[in-house]
Amino acid sequence: MPVAAPVAHTKAILAEVPRLVADAVNAAEQVYGEARKQVAALVTRDGRVSGSLVEEHQSAAHGLAWLATYVETLRQLALYAARLEEQEQLGETETLIVQIIAGEYLNQIIGGIPMNQGEFVRPHDLGLEDDALRPLMTGAAAILRRDGNTPGARARLIGLMVGQDGALSYGATNLDETVEQMRQEMRRFVEDKVAPHAHQWHLDNAYIPLDILAELSSLGVFALTLPEEYGGLGLGKEAMCVVSEELSRGYIGVGSLGTRTEIAAELIMHAGTEQQKQHFLPKLASGEILPTAVFTEPNTGSDLASLRTRAVREGDVYKVYGNKTWITHPVRADLMTLLVRTKPDEPGYKGLSMLLAEKPRGTDADPFPAPGMSGGEIEVLGYRGMKEFEIAFDGFEVKAENLLGGIEGQGFKQLMQTFESARIQTAARAIGVAQSALDLGLRYGRERLQFGKPILSFPRVSDKLVMMAAEIMAARQLTYFAARNKDAGRRCDLEAGMAKLLAARVAWAAADNALQIHGGNGFALEYPVSRVLCDARILNIFEGAAEIQAQVIARRLLDGSN
Repeated sequence: MPVAAPVAHTKAILAEVPRLVADAVNAAEQVYGEARKQVAALVTRDGRVSGSLVEEHQSAAHGLAWLATYVETLRQLALYAARLEEQEQLGETETLIVQIIAGEYLNQIIGGIPMNQGEFVRPHDLGLEDDALRPLMTGAAAILRRDGNTPGARARLIGLMVGQDGALSYGATNLDETVEQMRQEMRRFVEDKVAPHAHQWHLDNAYIPLDILAELSSLGVFALTLPEEYGGLGLGKEAMCVVSEELSRGYIGVGSLGTRTEIAAELIMHAGTEQQKQHFLPKLASGEILPTAVFTEPNTGSDLASLRTRAVREGDVYKVYGNKTWITHPVRADLMTLLVRTKPDEPGYKGLSMLLAEKPRGTDADPFPAPGMSGGEIEVLGYRGMKEFEIAFDGFEVKAENLLGGIEGQGFKQLMQTFESARIQTAARAIGVAQSALDLGLRYGRERLQFGKPILSFPRVSDKLVMMAAEIMAARQLTYFAARNKDAGRRCDLEAGMAKLLAARVAWAAADNALQIHGGNGFALEYPVSRVLCDARILNIFEGAAEIQAQVIARRLLDGSN
């Protein structure tokens, strides 16, 4: 395919990209600092951040969260480029990706950051006048805004992407050798065992076959981050990101199977008694038992303080009463991490406890073969392969010794400890889905002929693919940064939230644009891109809806504890 030659200033900027982006980060930080000051003034009362004022000025608060996410993304791109340059791995592909997305995001900071398709945060929404934006009008930031995301740069990058012809990812990953080998192993597994069947599983609303789960277990997916003393591999969250991304690139349902174990294992590792750890963790690591998370209720959503499902202690058992919804993969699960209210007189979060509720596996014909437990399937657009259910409990029994940690009233605090890992893992899944959309869009763009040539030769098509590749790399670097913080034992709820916020938006944009490249065929169920679009849509909702995520980030930014 003929590729347009890059314009002169594209060639000139390449060698300076690492320095330019690093300098531009300093300029963006100045703008963020002023925005934070302005928004803080809006939401502060009597020297404290007021919840009611944050709600009143929600658009500004959430806009600040998005601005901070962009600044952190730019910082991580600059560090990524610097690492590659130091290791002499910074090639033209990586440089173009960094300069294109840096130029684009710097322009969006000034012109409007899309929180979604119809909501944008403009500088004046954050109290920023023209003078406050001056750092982005001069120096490195101005060069990148003008010369970073140009038609010539995009044309050159699409030429390089086409030349890679199905490489694992566009640009160097800069991963540890062991983790990189794991990425390649997972990719081979996906290409051989998942990708050829994923779309039919989706169309049939079928469970992912148990032999796939067995192979995931043999590959160590369920044991990934568990300590070796409990049968795990003892790897870090960055390895979890790589595995989740590659599996989700094949099918989000397969990529999400590890999430069930990750959440359950994290709960037990952080809060379980030693007896609970010894009993459950090796079985989770081996895949002998499959877990599911049972938290959400029909009328609570993100408001877990309003949770009503109760557990009443009767001798050596708890009897559970109430209703849960949006439970993923519960029929084939052996263990439920079940959030209940054990102290009905305690308001809000204080009365909540977590139960490690064992149950028999069910079937489609008899999904819940346990006394006091019933439920029905929730049919969904995408995110299939595990199936979603609502569950009613009416005296369902859980052994009292399976109260997590052995102390009542700790359930919400215990659950909070898993949010960082869950959001990092969800960001990685989103990157995998976005990469799948890019793969499909690129392949279709090369194969589809219109007016005597591949549609990839039209800039409005190739530009979409370039922006997918650039945004995917940006979200990947932000997600790996959050993972490395988690591995280092540092608090990273802010970074994890930012990664999830950005990656979910990137996945939806990539899927939408990939379908647009397919034209009418993308709207046909027979084309896999239709599945990817449905799968991408959930990522902005679960593990913290985008609005809730922005709210949490904003509060952390404004309360001075970050």
